[in-house]
Formats: sequence, structure tokens, C-alpha cells
Amino acid sequence: MKTRPNYAAGALSAMWLVLVGVPIYVMVSWSLQTRDSFLDRGPLAIPGSITLSNVAEVLDSGFMRYLLNTVIVTAASVGLTLLVAIPAAYAIVRSLSWFSSTMFRIFLAGMAIPAQATIIPLYLIINRMQLYDSLTAIILPTVAFGLPLVILVLVGSLRDVSAELYDAMTVDGAGPFRILWQLVIPMSKGAIAAVGTYTALGAWNQFLFPLVLTQDPSMRVLTLSLTSFKQEFQINVPGMMMAVMMTALPVFVLYLVARRWLIAGLAGMGSK
Repeated sequence: MKTRPNYAAGALSAMWLVLVGVPIYVMVSWSLQTRDSFLDRGPLAIPGSITLSNVAEVLDSGFMRYLLNTVIVTAASVGLTLLVAIPAAYAIVRSLSWFSSTMFRIFLAGMAIPAQATIIPLYLIINRMQLYDSLTAIILPTVAFGLPLVILVLVGSLRDVSAELYDAMTVDGAGPFRILWQLVIPMSKGAIAAVGTYTALGAWNQFLFPLVLTQDPSMRVLTLSLTSFKQEFQINVPGMMMAVMMTALPVFVLYLVARRWLIAGLAGMGSK
């Protein structure tokens, strides 16, 4: 049988390519123009001249300091999330008590609570704990709101581990901590990498918590640093686009490296 071309799929793919490609082209094009050249030409026009002066302007705005803060928030959020989620998922899978199943349902219920709905009590709690205007004020809520999905993925992954493997290690005299370290973590490396990548992306792009829970410019993260290009009567659009591109580049590289683990883990196949 002859294979007939699928024109509908081709047309939809072309439309999707345009929807994805045009914003990327606009971002790169604007970031490589001077402010005067940007104002003189249309938004989709090819740059008449290319300049890298916007890179220096972004670096002079304190970009490296904001980058360091973002890296600290991201690394701490990923580390704390995995430190809590892996033992919690292991306990939920291996324990037969009602307490473990109840806690799992509570974690699942947390997925239905948006962060925006809790920002006022969260602000009060952070103030009472005297953590306002610190990176810790960003890290703790990021970990709390990321845990439900992370635990859900890890529980699905750990349930794929054969019960015979648990029994074999128990017969050999291994305790819960040894089983966790020598069996569970090696067998769930894909899922752990997936949820780690997911948590890192969420922490890197976090905007609400830094906006509400910090005020000191030295505590800014990259998402808030974009406001420094907005003045009272004008916006430095090329500089802002260069900052956006430099901010998104590490996330893009991380996604390219870990996309297979991310997709497989979120699909519930992290342990395979």
C-alpha cells in the first residue's frame, strides 16, 4: 500500500512551528539591536545592525548577583525537596499503616491549592518566623508547593520496584535505611532526575514568592531583575530582551540535557 502524505498534520505542525519560532526570533532579534534601531524598525524586521552592547548593560545591572541568588534558591529547593520527598515516598509505598495512606492523600490534596490563594497567610508566617527579605523566604514555600507532585511521581516509580527485591534485601539483614540507599535510590534514578529537573525549573522561574517575600535589591532573583530595565517613562526593550535570553538560556540547556528523564518520570516510567 502506498503511504499518503498527511497534509493536515503537516499544516498543524507548520502552525505550531510558527507559534513557537516567532517569539524566539523576536526575542533574539530585539536583544541584538540598539534602542534607537529598535524604535526605528518594526517588531518583526530583520536587525539592520547587530550589537552586543546590551550584554554589557545587563551585566552592569547586577545580573551576576541575581544569577547567584537564583542558583542558590534553585539548588537549595532541589536539595530540600529530594531530601524530604524520597523518604516520604518510600514510607508511603512500604508502610501498610493508615497514617501513611492518609498523609499521601493530604499531599495529593496540596496539588489543588494554588500558591496565590495562600500568599497572605504565607506572608504572615514568614514575618513571624523573621525570614522576610531573605532567600530562605523564597526557598521554603517553593519546596512546600513542589512536594505534592514530586511525591506523586516518586510513589508511582517506587511501586514499580518488585516486592521480591525488598524481601531479598530484608532476608539478607538490610534495614530500611540500607534498602533506601542501596535499592530504592538506584532503581529510581530516572524518576529522581525527572522530579529534580521539574523542581529546578519551577524554582528558577519563581516570581510570586520573590515579589511578595523580598524587598532588598540584594535579594532579588533573575525574574525580578527584569524590572530594572523599566523606567518611569520608557522601557529599554532590547536590554530587557537580552536579560530574558540570558535568563532563559540555562533553563533551555537543562531541558535539553534532562528532557528524556523529565518526560519519562512525569509519565510514571521513571524507574524503567
